[in-house]
Amino acid sequence: MDQTFHRRPLPEDTIAFSSPKGRVVFAEAMAADGLNGYFPLAEQFHTQSEPAFCGLGSLVVALNALSIDPGRQWKGPWRWFSEELLDCCVPLIDVRKRGVDVDEFACLARCNGADVEVHRGDVSSLEEWRAALAMAASGEAVVVAAYDRAAMGTNWERPLLADWRLSYGWIPDG
Repeated sequence: MDQTFHRRPLPEDTIAFSSPKGRVVFAEAMAADGLNGYFPLAEQFHTQSEPAFCGLGSLVVALNALSIDPGRQWKGPWRWFSEELLDCCVPLIDVRKRGVDVDEFACLARCNGADVEVHRGDVSSLEEWRAALAMAASGEAVVVAAYDRAAMGTNWERPLLADWRLSYGWIPDG
């Protein structure tokens, strides 16, 4: 097992979510009324079923947290989003091989009923990013952010909500 991983360490400037300092950050955010958007997401916690399903796993959480009805059955009588229902825009067999990029993610979200705005870091300002985070923190929206994993000490770009290779943590916003 020389090429396997279990929970790669977080980069040094990241605060582990469950660490004592991470719990302080959480408590401070809660006291400042900055976690209203957290609870609908936490209720939908989902671990991606395939290594390349980072984007699909994040989208499942977002769509279910937004209470969007998929309009079709998941299992039994239940209408619920799961990765296998996200089959528009990109065939699942392709997603299993390479994941989805930001534009494909947006297409999947739209064709499943979400109102989507794509903001790219190279053309958006830090103020716009912070405004989007504030809206998500208030519970008015969900933000799914892709980041350059090379900058986080790993490889390729993946959504922030579903990086199964890293532990959960607080990262700097600027």
